[in-house]
Amino acid sequence: MRNSIWVFVAVILFSSCTSEVKDYSAIKGKVNVEDITSILIQGKGYTKEIAVNEDGTFSDTLKAPEGMYGLIAGVDRATLYLKNGYDLNLELVAGEAENTVLFTGEGAETNNYLKEKAAFFMSDYANPKSYFKLEKAAYELRLSEAKAKFNESAVDISKVDSSVIEIVGQSDKQLFAYVESNYEQNHASLAMLGAGKPSPVFSNYENFAGGTTSLSDLKGKFVYIDIWATWCGPCKREIPSLKLLEEEYHGKNIEFVSISVDNIDGKRGSHESWLKMVKDEELGGTQLFADNDFNSEFIRAYNINSIPRFILIDPKGNIVDADVLRPSNPKLKDYFTELGI
Repeated sequence: MRNSIWVFVAVILFSSCTSEVKDYSAIKGKVNVEDITSILIQGKGYTKEIAVNEDGTFSDTLKAPEGMYGLIAGVDRATLYLKNGYDLNLELVAGEAENTVLFTGEGAETNNYLKEKAAFFMSDYANPKSYFKLEKAAYELRLSEAKAKFNESAVDISKVDSSVIEIVGQSDKQLFAYVESNYEQNHASLAMLGAGKPSPVFSNYENFAGGTTSLSDLKGKFVYIDIWATWCGPCKREIPSLKLLEEEYHGKNIEFVSISVDNIDGKRGSHESWLKMVKDEELGGTQLFADNDFNSEFIRAYNINSIPRFILIDPKGNIVDADVLRPSNPKLKDYFTELGI
């Protein structure tokens, strides 16, 4: 009888040991995208590069603190949530716009939920200006639709890590709180800058090519304006796309104008840094320097307090869109086609 009891106790102890949470997370999978030889996991002070085999497969364990990480494969990125005990299967597939990560295995629900919500925050539903430009009835309808859309999920929420639900929920609250508390003021401001309204003007801005240029000098063409600065990372990331756009539309009825708001006092960027970057990067189009950085009359008239900002003006000098799509957005060229450019 005593021996039977010890056998029973041993079985319980063994079971307890084997059910302990591992002190690492594991990932494995396959990359179905050409020319990817490794993937990088990065975040929270942790970095791990994982080699991708010739057949596209990969596998590794990660002793990473619990939390969100960036998964980098070539030029594409995805968000990854890691936690000890997770055993994730990842498949990277080429989508129309960017690579997509498909998750299965332990921890998949949390990561699929993150991917689902990231898609929402990358959509126009997360752009406050898409609400501010609407009249009251349309604004209220869109806000209701957005909240319903956010709350939709194809994932079993009961299997999603509670900390992730909390983080996503905070982002949701912040977005809609901002939209609701700022609608009235911003709607009134945007109404003054609505399509068809005469554009505010700039006069005698220094032109890198020599002399000065005013908006009135450009009448007769569509004018695509880029408000940027040498110290602005997101601005600089748009430069390659802007160069390609300028090249493709060369000779057409559109002028590409870049206006630098580098500080005139040199505290954040400077006139010299603007001259150097335009020269070194061989920036095309019409390169202008605002007369008083963010305090320039033209910049203030468009209520610009963050950059990059892109504006489209028609051949008559009227506003087409006071906050038009960026050069990197593939939909911009479709928009130009609709306008007959």
